[in-house]
Amino acid sequence: MSQAKKFASQADMEEKKITFSQISEHAWAYTAEGDPNTGIVIGDDCVLVADTQATPAMAADVVRRIREVTDKPIKYVVLTHYHAVRVLGAAGYRAEHILASQDTRDLIVERGEQDKASEIGRFPRLFQNVETVPPGLTWPTMTFTGKMTLWLGKLEVQLIQLGRGHTKGDTVVWLPEERTLLSGDLVEFGATPYAGDAYFQDWPQTLDNIAALKPAALVPGRGAALTTPAEVAEGLTGTRNFISDVYASVQEGVKAGRDLNTVYKDTYAKLKPKYSQWVIFDHCMPFDVSRAYDEASGHPDPRVWTAERDIEMWKALEG
Repeated sequence: MSQAKKFASQADMEEKKITFSQISEHAWAYTAEGDPNTGIVIGDDCVLVADTQATPAMAADVVRRIREVTDKPIKYVVLTHYHAVRVLGAAGYRAEHILASQDTRDLIVERGEQDKASEIGRFPRLFQNVETVPPGLTWPTMTFTGKMTLWLGKLEVQLIQLGRGHTKGDTVVWLPEERTLLSGDLVEFGATPYAGDAYFQDWPQTLDNIAALKPAALVPGRGAALTTPAEVAEGLTGTRNFISDVYASVQEGVKAGRDLNTVYKDTYAKLKPKYSQWVIFDHCMPFDVSRAYDEASGHPDPRVWTAERDIEMWKALEG
């Protein structure tokens, strides 16, 4: 590993090609070559957007694409989880309701300010025109626990908590009639799962719960839209394998009494041949291993990442 490795994704300044594609009768995917995705549901009388992009200026491009296919009002914004890169663009949609699980709202209360500063520092390119973000945080106007059903005219849309994984508040958007799922960062495709706020021991079961729905199409948190059951299965398997591989390696190191720095170097070396071609691999690995080390050491809940802790951790693990 290079001693000159730049912090997180500060060196990643390459613009990505945007794709806006229909993946089922009512669902669309806004994807960007491994940058954060947005899912869109166009119902009979209104539009739902899941995951907002990082700033209102970036959300404006999503709105522009939506307006190419419908003039229906954007009524709902769904926060699949609390991370700033997913929620700070919410103001750009001027939606009637911002929906999230109660667990996600609790995380915004507990660590939203710290996460906002942390993420902007990690990945400047993803916060284009950050000055367009309103002061403060993005707050849900409605919350739910477990499951909530919306009706977009006659179209049924379910918001479901299928278990903890990427965060404790993870929500999927499920269209049961057309078996289409918007997964947030519970599922990635050709992109490294960020697990700095994860529950490693729960995540594989949550993916199994997604698989039990038998989605025919899926918008992952990052990566190309998955438009066949085989592609969905590939996305679920890849995400599950990565999470399991990280945790198995870290758990082995903890049981052997090795320190975090040693466990990080060992785990990075083990996973690099299999996963290093996935986007943000080098960005995610220090955060992922740090969280896995905590969990394997008996700390069930993720610690708060601050901009200061980010830098301290990076210097300790990357030199």
